[in-house]
Amino acid sequence: MSIESGELDAQRRMGSGMVLVFAGCVVGLVALFLTARRGLSEWPFAIVFGLLIAIGEMVQFRVDSIRNRAPIATSAALGYVMLRGPALGVPPEVAQIVAVTGVATLAGLFPRAVAGLPWDLVISSRRVLSVACAAITFTLIIPDDLAWNGSWTHAIALTGAMLLSVLSAGVLDALVGAGQDTEKFNRPFPASLRDELIVMTRIGLAMGISGMLLAAGTSLIGLWAVPLVVVPLSLTQFAFRRFASAQRTYRTTVRSMARSTEIAGFSSPGQNARTAALAVAIGNDLGLTPARMEALEYAALLSGVGQLALADPSPGGASLLRTREERQRAAEIGASVIERSGVLDHVAEIVRHSNDPYRHGRANNPGIPVESGIVNVALAYEQLVGEGSGQSPDKAMESIGLGIGAEYDPVVVDSLRRIVGRGFRF
Repeated sequence: MSIESGELDAQRRMGSGMVLVFAGCVVGLVALFLTARRGLSEWPFAIVFGLLIAIGEMVQFRVDSIRNRAPIATSAALGYVMLRGPALGVPPEVAQIVAVTGVATLAGLFPRAVAGLPWDLVISSRRVLSVACAAITFTLIIPDDLAWNGSWTHAIALTGAMLLSVLSAGVLDALVGAGQDTEKFNRPFPASLRDELIVMTRIGLAMGISGMLLAAGTSLIGLWAVPLVVVPLSLTQFAFRRFASAQRTYRTTVRSMARSTEIAGFSSPGQNARTAALAVAIGNDLGLTPARMEALEYAALLSGVGQLALADPSPGGASLLRTREERQRAAEIGASVIERSGVLDHVAEIVRHSNDPYRHGRANNPGIPVESGIVNVALAYEQLVGEGSGQSPDKAMESIGLGIGAEYDPVVVDSLRRIVGRGFRF
């Protein structure tokens, strides 16, 4: 992308992010002022849960390519929200919960910043705001005199309030996250919200339930319950970190495979990466799910692998100069190579149909994934506009427009037109 486009993206990312950080700071400072004025109640619990939150922030990690996760910090903060029982005399107030969470969050981020590790103040601010929402919800539902006392009535009421608090925090975070994704990646808001809610049900509720167990155990038997819940939670975090590491290695391997065509001279330097960037932008615009987005990116990166079987490379990697038979043969060979990995069959299917003309392909066979049409259009646009081609975006769109309905999927071309109109540049 060009410098101008990169600057626009940076400004777009800073927009809502600055608002979230400002809101988190304001809420945290107000809570800290109120807590200092009223005094800290049940300070042993505040210190232990604060330490857990800080440690959780220090050992946060990144599962996907865009967001850090801190399951220990999130579960500990939610657990502190829901403390009600005989082990503590006075339950923490909303202001104290937010103050402890905010201070502990900053304390956990500081060592990461000093050590040069990745950290994200926006995501951490979202966690603080979500905890504040959960605390307000729980306090409004449960009166101060209701606690764990062995009765089913209290147990059912507390469990229901805990679930509502966790859900309120998750829904708020999902709404904020969907808004940020829409702003950053120009995704449709319903699609972004769908993806955020899926993440909430898969990961967020697990952290919420861990927080509920932590709160219930600590409320009944005191701080001795903390290690009983934190140890399995730590093992879960370790498993997530291993998964994240495997995903990073996976992506690195795919990108290395994609570079083989550049090294062999079958594509220009950076061509596969540019094609993948445009394909991802189109996928975002069309609201594809994260799993389909990942497959789309891999397919765009590996779309030229089959050219290695051709007799001679195209000048500058311009596969459009080859005959349709050669391109489709290269796509079939590339799909066969990808299938041999044993784990990329869904990617191979996209590559196999990436050179099919729309009129004789997806128009008559809905089983062909739309991702194949996206790769086809992205590759064509890159070869018309990419380095050394000399065509302007308007001229390239005019050329691609001539093939709408015959060569290219009209839905994908319309998406490309919107993306180019928003200022996308290589």
